[in-house]
Formats: sequence, structure tokens, C-alpha cells
Amino acid sequence: MHRPFIYQPPNDPLDILYQDKDIVVLNKPSGLLTNPGRGPDYQDSLLSRVLLQFPTAQLVHRLDCATSGLVVFALRRKAEAALKQQFATRSVRKTYRARVWGQIAEHGKVDAPLIADSTQPPLQKICHSTGKSALTFFQRLSQDEHSSLVELRPVTGRSHQLRVHMLSLGHPILGDAFYAHDDAFAAAPRLLLQAQCLELYQPYSSQLLRFELEPDFD
Repeated sequence: MHRPFIYQPPNDPLDILYQDKDIVVLNKPSGLLTNPGRGPDYQDSLLSRVLLQFPTAQLVHRLDCATSGLVVFALRRKAEAALKQQFATRSVRKTYRARVWGQIAEHGKVDAPLIADSTQPPLQKICHSTGKSALTFFQRLSQDEHSSLVELRPVTGRSHQLRVHMLSLGHPILGDAFYAHDDAFAAAPRLLLQAQCLELYQPYSSQLLRFELEPDFD
């Protein structure tokens, strides 16, 4: 299922949704790395683009390259520490929207620990003996003959968590070049996974901030 990865980042301008003295929130397009990868061909990223406009920006979390949606950057060191603490203590609430293969159950959860697959980097796999805890709740929003639109609420933030957890149920995310079978991969031109809603506390005032995007796929 693991297909060759060719990095061709989109040339979209920065989509800034919110900015204050401590943070900036952006909408990352699918196909753009959150932070630079290894090697000269992987230096273009959301972080590198943000730094051109906000030289003090600090990375506090990531989205997969193929995932679109909400990303927050800190603009000051104290804000960076505060945001990283919020992510570490799971006080940040994240909600995703995905379209998956087949007709999934109305709601449920996946509690399955994850570990890097050393034989197929950068893939992840479920491992109950040595994996790190990973928990995802899901709610079906709609369905058609071949697929389901789901809301995903990860409690943990493991690499590829939503993609592997949906695969474990037999419902890979459409367009997933890493995990989807051929029919599910061919069903969409990109990974149909979006970080749609983000709730966090403003690092200085502690005000609860909520950011939400319109779905960028049907």
C-alpha cells in the first residue's frame, strides 16, 4: 500500500486566519510539509514560509504533509512554552473531518497503540506490546454507497494516528497514498483529511479561542 512519495508543494499564499502578539493561526494546504524535512528537496514548508513573514515564529505541533487544515505557531518564547504545555496536557481540543472507504458504524472509538514500522518508514502500525497509547473517537456524519463522512476527535496526537486507526476498522481514508488500498486511494485526488476545528487557550490572557474551517472537500 505504501506508494512512492514525490514532494510537489502547492504555491498557495499563506492563509492567515488569526494573529495576535503571541500566536498566528493558519490554514495549511494539503501537500505542504508543516516543517522542513531532510534534504534540500524538502525545505519548503509551512514553517519556512511563515518565518519569512513572522521571523520569531516557533513550531508547536504538526500536521501530516497530506493533511489540510488548522495549524498554530507561537510568536514568542513564552507563548511557545505555554502552547507546548497545552498540547502535552491534552487541553487543546482538535476535531478533524475525513471521508473514509465504506459505510462505517454510526459512532465509536479506536483504542490501539501505535509504533513506527521500522520496515516501511515513515509508516506507523498498531503494536499492543510496545506501541504508545493512541485513542480516537469517531462520529459518522453522512454516508453514500461507497464512503462515509466522519468527524474524528483524537485524544492523543500520534503520527498518522487517524489514518492507521481508520485503516484498522477497515475504512481507510480516501486518497491515502500510505495506507489505502487501490480503490480507496483512487477514489480521491488527495488525502481527504482536514484539521477542521482547534480550541486552545490564548497563552497570555488564558482566553479560550476556537477556530473552525469550512470543509475543503465534500
